[in-house]
Amino acid sequence: MGDLGTDAPTGLIPVASYARTSEDIRQRDGHGVRYQLRINERAAHQNGCVVAAEYGDNGRSASKAGAERPEFDRLLGDLARGYTDDGQRIAGVVCVADDRLYRRAEDLARFFAALTSRPGRIYVDPQGVRDPYSQEGLLAAVRSLDAAVAETRIRSRRLSDWHWARAVEGVPHSGPRPFGWQQDRITVHPVEATLVEKAVGDRVGGKAVRAIAHEWRDLGVTGTRGGRPNAATVTQIMTAPRVCGYRANKGELLLVPQTGQPVLGLWEPIVTPDQWRAVCSTFSAGSLYLHRGSGAPRLHGKRAAPRYLAGGILRCGAKRHDGTVCHGPLCGQKARSKKSPYSYVCRDCGRCSISGPLADQVLERLVFSESPRQARPPESVHRRWCAGELSLEERRRLITSVITCCVVRPGVKGNHSWDCSRVEPVWR
Repeated sequence: MGDLGTDAPTGLIPVASYARTSEDIRQRDGHGVRYQLRINERAAHQNGCVVAAEYGDNGRSASKAGAERPEFDRLLGDLARGYTDDGQRIAGVVCVADDRLYRRAEDLARFFAALTSRPGRIYVDPQGVRDPYSQEGLLAAVRSLDAAVAETRIRSRRLSDWHWARAVEGVPHSGPRPFGWQQDRITVHPVEATLVEKAVGDRVGGKAVRAIAHEWRDLGVTGTRGGRPNAATVTQIMTAPRVCGYRANKGELLLVPQTGQPVLGLWEPIVTPDQWRAVCSTFSAGSLYLHRGSGAPRLHGKRAAPRYLAGGILRCGAKRHDGTVCHGPLCGQKARSKKSPYSYVCRDCGRCSISGPLADQVLERLVFSESPRQARPPESVHRRWCAGELSLEERRRLITSVITCCVVRPGVKGNHSWDCSRVEPVWR
């Protein structure tokens, strides 16, 4: 292995001590990492080494892709340099077990690349010293990785089966108390349940979720973990199957195999199944209970009604990096500006936006004064438009009868003057 660097005063090999725990839920004091570091210190002393630096990741998983382990990353950086930030030389690593360091092939490769980046390094565990440069040392690491991966899969399957078995028996979800129920997760909360029932009725009646959330905030309502209600959390509360007594698992309703009917939970429902289906049908794909994302199915065939006049009619005119035009839909959203209460923003690239009221004025002018191919609507229709007597859907139908869409060119940064020529109609 070459000439091992030693600590000059003691003649011992300086090594880095690493410890990791996956969870620290109960005591939250880092005792698991602390105990491992003590064992590492004993193993280092028994094998002629001295701990030069300590690294500990408390409550950090090593089996999940993308999981962050800052101390592990710092260890690899110091190994690659050969010394710590304060100049302590590192000639190896000591750890209680391989699976504390790595449970994924990517981490094994990263660790061995850093450890063997310089000659003469060693790896120490309670069983003794291992040569990371030899074939046997590498095979031992691979064998421990295989064992860790197999253990992770077995534990994951057992945990999944355990949750499924609880679910089919109607046992409530674990975790924080759901909004609308008391701490036992069975008995409804008299105040919160009334709010949920009213919110479901209001939403089915056409009330916006943002308005419901605003109403809750005005009443001083907070979530079960202290957060302020917003549109997303109110949507999740109303569309969760638990509100009507149904049990779901991994985003899907659980069904009784013999009857095909939904599994009923052991808790008291807040609304009826028909009310729950009705409120779910008011949301578009991606808004249903545990489903999140564009691929989520709807419970109802209706599309969500548009809330802004030009939503989807305006198209992005920004150019992509390859020179093509984005042409993505501009969707309405609330704006913070006092001059423009809402704006239209490109949903695809996000590089094009326009004032909502000003864009709506342009569309109105296009419909009633500038159409080169179709007859101008009667003045009576225009008067009803201006008086607010036409519904949003009726106004949108008038617009789309005249134009296919409008392409909006991006504005010039720093130019606050309104340029109506940015909106270019595509006539029918």
